[in-house]
Amino acid sequence: MAALVKQWAQPKSRFGDLAVVAFLLMQCLDAVFTYLGVSLWGQGIEANPLISSAMSAAGVVGALSVAKGIAIGFGMLLHLRRVHTLVAVLSAIYFALAILPWTTLFFFTSP
Repeated sequence: MAALVKQWAQPKSRFGDLAVVAFLLMQCLDAVFTYLGVSLWGQGIEANPLISSAMSAAGVVGALSVAKGIAIGFGMLLHLRRVHTLVAVLSAIYFALAILPWTTLFFFTSP
């Protein structure tokens, strides 16, 4: 229990603040890019089978809202627990595996 209190008592971290802002930005960009990609090329363009299935059940906006809400919630929980390195790594993973592929599709593929 003392470790929990000690972890919460740590001072604010500028790195942590930047990491969580980057994470939030990646989530928002992924939601917008996914919406645009599905609007242009259809639901089959979504590579994540969980999101694709959720889109079939709840629609594009509903599925993206729930998925991104959950992701942002967990990212904020990690930030509040001061696990900033993991938040930064997740931001980099999202950038590499979601934002760059969508950007490449938008710039080099016509609908």
